[in-house]
Amino acid sequence: MLSAPYVFSQLTQIYNKILSTGVFPDRLKFSEVRPLYKTGDKTEFSNYIPISLLTSFSKIIEKRIFKMLYNYLNDTNTLVDHRYGFRKKLSTGTAIYTLLNNVLLSFERRNFVGGIFCDLQKTFDCVNHEILLDKMKLYGISGIPNKLMKSYLENRYRRVSVYNNNPYNLSSSWIHVKHVIPQGSILGPLLFLIYINDFSLSISKLANPILFADDTIIIISNANPDGFKKKLIQ
Repeated sequence: MLSAPYVFSQLTQIYNKILSTGVFPDRLKFSEVRPLYKTGDKTEFSNYIPISLLTSFSKIIEKRIFKMLYNYLNDTNTLVDHRYGFRKKLSTGTAIYTLLNNVLLSFERRNFVGGIFCDLQKTFDCVNHEILLDKMKLYGISGIPNKLMKSYLENRYRRVSVYNNNPYNLSSSWIHVKHVIPQGSILGPLLFLIYINDFSLSISKLANPILFADDTIIIISNANPDGFKKKLIQ
């Protein structure tokens, strides 16, 4: 682009200022939500996914923050091993392989095996910012990085826009959102992984959990039928 040499230095200065001060600009916290139909009755609001359309400037700095945060979590082995999705070399295929492998191993050992399949609803909209920030402090993300995450999450506004047969959009008024991670952002999936990172640790002693994004599979295996039922109830 011909304009790149004229704006690159200015953007670099702004982004460096964001990283050094821990202040995310309020002007980058406005998102327009487009409802994306998922499944079921199209007249039901709950059957739509709220995808947030953010500015390109926001996504550029988010990508840089994501890389720094992701590298730190990897270097410190913070994210649990059985957490799949939004991570390198831990895709849907890897999760499916782990699931099938656990089941086949149970068959080979002549164990009883069963699974509990859970699907969390409206996950990104239910994230409590204070709990998330406290967990990040527990994982060593404190000081200016924690301040930056707090600034990124708070004072966000969004409105819903839909298309109809007319040439104009129908939009709601801007509202302030408190418990939400923008779905469609760069940082959103990684922050969600941090938020529920310790969930699998609470059940790993009783079963083999496999987590992919907001989907959870709990594999239960036991050679004794009474022991299998006991684990299943627990």
